[in-house]
Amino acid sequence: MSNPFFNEKKMNEDANGWAAPTSAAAVATKPQGFPESTDNPLNRPVDDGPVSRYQSEVMTVNGVITATIVLFVIFLVSASFGWFSSTANAEGDFQPAPGMTIGIVVGFIAVMIAYRKPMWAKFLGPVYALCYGYSVGAISKLYETFQDGIVLQAAGATLAVFLVMLTLYRTGIIKVTEGFRRIVMGATMGVMVLYVVSFVINLFGGSIGFINSPSLIGIGFSIFVCALASANLALDFDLIERGSKMKMSKDYEWVAALGLVVTIVWLYLEILRLLSKLNRR
Repeated sequence: MSNPFFNEKKMNEDANGWAAPTSAAAVATKPQGFPESTDNPLNRPVDDGPVSRYQSEVMTVNGVITATIVLFVIFLVSASFGWFSSTANAEGDFQPAPGMTIGIVVGFIAVMIAYRKPMWAKFLGPVYALCYGYSVGAISKLYETFQDGIVLQAAGATLAVFLVMLTLYRTGIIKVTEGFRRIVMGATMGVMVLYVVSFVINLFGGSIGFINSPSLIGIGFSIFVCALASANLALDFDLIERGSKMKMSKDYEWVAALGLVVTIVWLYLEILRLLSKLNRR
């Protein structure tokens, strides 16, 4: 599943209500009758009191890292339950963990609500990690049952891609321009719509062949989606940095963390699918 959080428009909309007070806001709240002064160009009352509490409760990169770790711990614990709740018999019949589909649906809904209600992200983030983690654990067990060692390979590849993208972003080799952002977000929304349609079709026993097919078209599609998920990591890094500079509310750390976890999980699942296709060639 793609990352629904990070886009410039959404960030700016949330900033209107979440950012710490600015000097412009201070001008707007100047008490009536306060004398003008050339020594005070912003025409604000001189205040030697304590620093505003808002300035000490803003979003930070370290705060996002902490929230991300919390969500990943919940995700991994839940994934282990999904893994061990799935079974396969000697004949190769796989029995997924009970409620796997429900976990996917609930996790997806939690993410969509958090997109509309960012202030709820600190509560919905753990819901996503708990429900989606359970389902991803079951999905991973399915792949591992028929292709031994594939989960470890996918996890290692995901970590490697994450570190490479972080290095490329921090060194400035990858620059998130407005054009880059629009292309990545447009392609991401297109893939998201395709996957939602595919999920609905699967509920009725159908499928969109090339999504899981080991054909050249199917492999090419998976490579494209893996590259797209990697590009989304650059957007995540960029807007986490922007959010901290914009002094968004500290609660927004959970929005950033949830968005980053969604992207990483999406990348892992796509790499898992790609490796499975290559193994079946």
